[in-house]
Amino acid sequence: MKKIKFATGVATLLVSLSVLTGCGAAVKTTTTSTDAKDEKVMAVGSTALQPLAEQAAQEFGADHANITVSVQGGGSGTGLAQVQTGAVQIGNSDIFAEEKEGVDASELVDHKVAVVGMAPVVNADVKVDGLTQNQLVDIFTGKITNWKEVGGQDEAITIINRAAGSGTRATFEKWALGGATPITSQEQESSGTVVQIVGSTPGAISYLAFSQVTNDLKALAIDGVKPTNKNVESNDWKVWAYEHMYTKGEAKGATKEFIDYLLGSDAQKNIVEKMDFISIKDMKVERDAAGEVK
Repeated sequence: MKKIKFATGVATLLVSLSVLTGCGAAVKTTTTSTDAKDEKVMAVGSTALQPLAEQAAQEFGADHANITVSVQGGGSGTGLAQVQTGAVQIGNSDIFAEEKEGVDASELVDHKVAVVGMAPVVNADVKVDGLTQNQLVDIFTGKITNWKEVGGQDEAITIINRAAGSGTRATFEKWALGGATPITSQEQESSGTVVQIVGSTPGAISYLAFSQVTNDLKALAIDGVKPTNKNVESNDWKVWAYEHMYTKGEAKGATKEFIDYLLGSDAQKNIVEKMDFISIKDMKVERDAAGEVK
């Protein structure tokens, strides 16, 4: 729209342009005197958190046309290491910075944006719906090698592990295996690859975030407790972790805007919960870096 004002015989043209940008049709307003500064935010790390962070970045971008949020995986260890060096603005992690060797947690600020439940998962052909924790430990440490030993069919067990540095692996070993170290086995860098391999390998077992369990997989109960969000909220299901977004020092500028957006009530309901993560607001307990629950 053009508005024309005449003064002392000279026409002064005031023009306000609204430019639609991006697939979300966000509106970016510019004037002849000042332009919105384009800003970039890079978030790297946890592949369990990656789908949620990507969706949040897309929806955030629809209303913030001058801010670009890019999300990459690489594992929690990578995210923590890169944010500590200042290479990225956000380090995504499934574990507390205090739990990662070589990371100075005092330099980082923790923003807990969600909670993720994790479960042992098997190929859909496995005729077992649950295990005791002792059985689970014996499988991952190589003492049990056939499903018939735990009430299933006569089929060899194939263990698919996550690579060192994975927050999902650290969480699973600590809370599902009681700190036991799995035997050497096939290791995968990303949760997405684990989904594909376990889903296509008869007798396979691994572990994943609840949000990543597909129809080709089966999540197993432990000691009779089912892996559900409700059981995580009450800590009846203990294999869970906070989804952390770490910043080096206090979050500022566009980084703070993005984290604040994700922590807002709308995003917690319409993104976090819809993607089968658990809203921070729904947790009945809190857990610290030492594993103490209150």
